[in-house]
Amino acid sequence: MYKHPKALVILFFTEMWERFSFYGMRALLTLYLTLELFKHLQEPDKKATAFGIYAAYGALVYATPFLGGLLADKFLGHKKAVIWGAILMAIGHFVMAIETEFWLYIALSFLILGNGFFKPNISSIVGELYEQNDPRRDGGFTIFYMGVNLGAFLSPLVCGTIGELYGWKYGFGIAGFGMIAGLFIFMKWKHWLNIHDTVIETETSYTVTQELKHIGEPPSPDKLKKSIFLGITAEYLIYILSFASVALFALMVKHYELMTYVLTPFSLAVFGIIIVVALRSSKVERERLFVILILLLFTTLFWAFFEQAGSSLTLFANENIDRNFLSWQIPASLFQSVNPLFIIIFASPFTILWLWLASKKKEPSTPIKFAWGILLLSLGFLILAIAPMFVAQTSLHIEQGGISWLIQAAAVPMSILIISYLLQTLGELCLSPIGLSMVTKLASPRIVGMVLGAWFLSSAMAHHLAGFIAKATAEQQTSIEVMHDSFSAQIPKNAITISPEEFHKTYKGVLSSGFNRGFDVIQQQGNSLQSTATPDDFNTTIIVDSILAVCNTQHMNAHISNDSLFRASLHNAVVKGIEHMKESGTHAVTYAVNKDYIDTQAADEYSITTRYSLSNLLQYAKVFLAVGLIALAASLLLFLLSPIIKRMMHGVG
Repeated sequence: MYKHPKALVILFFTEMWERFSFYGMRALLTLYLTLELFKHLQEPDKKATAFGIYAAYGALVYATPFLGGLLADKFLGHKKAVIWGAILMAIGHFVMAIETEFWLYIALSFLILGNGFFKPNISSIVGELYEQNDPRRDGGFTIFYMGVNLGAFLSPLVCGTIGELYGWKYGFGIAGFGMIAGLFIFMKWKHWLNIHDTVIETETSYTVTQELKHIGEPPSPDKLKKSIFLGITAEYLIYILSFASVALFALMVKHYELMTYVLTPFSLAVFGIIIVVALRSSKVERERLFVILILLLFTTLFWAFFEQAGSSLTLFANENIDRNFLSWQIPASLFQSVNPLFIIIFASPFTILWLWLASKKKEPSTPIKFAWGILLLSLGFLILAIAPMFVAQTSLHIEQGGISWLIQAAAVPMSILIISYLLQTLGELCLSPIGLSMVTKLASPRIVGMVLGAWFLSSAMAHHLAGFIAKATAEQQTSIEVMHDSFSAQIPKNAITISPEEFHKTYKGVLSSGFNRGFDVIQQQGNSLQSTATPDDFNTTIIVDSILAVCNTQHMNAHISNDSLFRASLHNAVVKGIEHMKESGTHAVTYAVNKDYIDTQAADEYSITTRYSLSNLLQYAKVFLAVGLIALAASLLLFLLSPIIKRMMHGVG
């Protein structure tokens, strides 16, 4: 860093603590939603709700930087935008510590708004530290990116461990203190941004000259202080409207299924604006903007796959990774530290590699780097696709219905996930820091904030698409769904004393809670649940009694006019659910034996829970295979298009 501007240190640590808070919360979010906040929902609905909220939050987190960048370019300036964004995010993290559904949406809304002001503008400030053709620019962004990942590495270890083991609110609270630390560092030393370094280097030495340069200031201070309405200046009007929009973003996260109808038109409008700007620009600037748009498409695909880390890969680690290490079972959230750890290890070697290749005039062009990034990502998912080849029966503590119970699961070695994260990380280093640097080089200074916002908007669309991919991993029908459908088919509508809609709305949750309670009783009794067991051997009566107990506490059975019909239908529904578990498990074992993933002797020893867990593993592998193949095809296409794209960059990158 001694060859880089002094202010890069401040931006490094500010971003490090902001990412500490962001990734600390992210490490817990999906687990918190599935294991705590929505534990009353039955399994597929629980995962679908968690994935939907996570995808909507991720999409909006990367959609708002377009507006934040635009407001900074036109009014606030980058420094004020960073400070305001940090304040909003600190509020959001502390509100997350209130463990209710209402405050969840409010907290996520503050985080979304805060990130919109913070994220594009701190990256813009990094770009302003360097002249347009400064050879240190890519290296500076990579160093800055190390700050991102140092925070991302530490936060799951701290926030994730404390949140999972001692209480969710403590993990979220620590994330809030991380944001406060980042805000303090930026406020304390932001005057360093005005010291501009110029490096004059020869073959044997280099010298650094300094001059004052106002970085990140408002473009028009008079316009910012001008009274707009009732004596309120433009600056404070922006702050007031930010708070007023909290409710709007909270509703958008709550009703995540509407994101398609909000985000898609917004994204098209933004890209349309950039196209209009490009058409009105000179040929060189126009083609450079078109390069940004082309690479945005490939970047969107990359992040849609990469962001499985916060959703499906987290639950994959929880359900199908052998997390046993010596006498300890590693919390699933800690695996989110693997990616940033690899970035910390490899970021400097990548910086040195690009500089060395540049000195030899052999540095790959930006589109080639992007193509390599997507190729490495594809290999990371293809590794996960062959994970069932290494499956074994393993004891895992799995959270279900608020209960942590020990099952014999079908799990694969944690090294599979770690290798996948390594390949994805190498791909990320080829693409992400290079992408930020590319935008600041290709975009005109007058619109760089807006274009950086559009760059992050591509990540918004990626998170939205990532939600659909994650939901595909939970596509298979569960035993609870089968039980509910069987029960619904046997109970006449006129036998229910309340509306069928109201009854069935809550009944799946009752089935799930009672089924898990009965399962826990059976596990405590030491029933091995072998695949050869009949429904009676599986202690159907225990599960029926457990569901009835939950029905009694929620007065569900009081809404059935015929008690004997209710009990008989419930018994038959439980039998159907258990048969479904056995059938799904049998299909999974047969498939695994035919593929030589397991041998017949091992299959005979699989319990019914292991077989059902195996079907879950195969569903993950199926989705990861599709992701890997699509990414592979995209990388090959980009390799072919790279010469054309490079010409359109007109000597930049």
